[in-house]
Amino acid sequence: MRPRGVLTVGFFLLAGLMSGQAASAGSIVTAGATPTPSPTATATPTPSPTAHPDDPPNMVDVPPVSTLAAPRFQLPFPCGQRWTGNSSASSAHRAHEIDFNRGNSPDADLGDTVVAAAAGTVVISAHQGSANGFGNLVKIDHGGGWQTFYAHLNSRSVAAGARVSQGQKIGTLGKTTKPSNSGMSAHLHYEVRQGTGYPGNIRKAVFNGVTFGYPIQTLTSKNSCGGGGGGTNPHTPEKVCGSGYKVIDSAALGSAGTAYLLFNSANGQNCVTTIKKTSLGTASATSAYLEVKGKPRVTDSGNFTYYAGPVRAAAAGKCVKWGGKAGTATYNSPFEHCD
Repeated sequence: MRPRGVLTVGFFLLAGLMSGQAASAGSIVTAGATPTPSPTATATPTPSPTAHPDDPPNMVDVPPVSTLAAPRFQLPFPCGQRWTGNSSASSAHRAHEIDFNRGNSPDADLGDTVVAAAAGTVVISAHQGSANGFGNLVKIDHGGGWQTFYAHLNSRSVAAGARVSQGQKIGTLGKTTKPSNSGMSAHLHYEVRQGTGYPGNIRKAVFNGVTFGYPIQTLTSKNSCGGGGGGTNPHTPEKVCGSGYKVIDSAALGSAGTAYLLFNSANGQNCVTTIKKTSLGTASATSAYLEVKGKPRVTDSGNFTYYAGPVRAAAAGKCVKWGGKAGTATYNSPFEHCD
């Protein structure tokens, strides 16, 4: 198989603005559903008559923080995943908003994990479709006036008022929006804002200390790649699989490790490795496998100190299953990446 390409501009259907009733969001919801308010949730403030629908009021209050320094934001996707951002794909964009995709069909990325770009407090977790077209929206306050928006989510994993860490899952990528725009393709709409006064408060996105290369750039996530539980793993998936291999997918195995799928365009081979994050230097049960459709599964399983694999197989133009295990966590993909 070949690595999946970038979703073309034609797949982004525009999310216009409509007034209406925003749904409450103390609860966590799945695609398109309007959540039922939690009995303990803080009431949503009533917006003023002049409030812009794309600048929804917070559901909870967060004490102000005096620092003006921006957090060290990372890409809002798990470590090692490669995504393409486009700031010019939608006429609904007013400034430096970014739509993210990595697939080559309208719903290729539907359900993919979205994580917090930096630590903070969730101040909105709600379905906002009728009000502004954001659909399932998570907004995080990072202090110092800095906020990030994650819109059109298929599902939300955090409630308003929750504290989240950088790299923590906050939802899954989707295409929720206002009811009249049912043809939208799956993507993540991401924004960084500072202070008030929409749209003048929208800031250029910075990932890992580098400003996004507007209008279009493809990046590899460095979010929470540092390992844990006894230091940083000195091995990377690229080093394990070898020269020419690039990460095209990954799956977190709890806090114990990450399974990676790589592809080498020069020889048409895939490679899978599981990189440990805990018990580093100590042999523990770890595995990695790769199955090309129509062929036997190849597995590397045992007690390893840093990683399992590499497991390689020729898979150009073939669907593959892949996955691995670290600690008690296991990931098994469906047949996918068929290009």
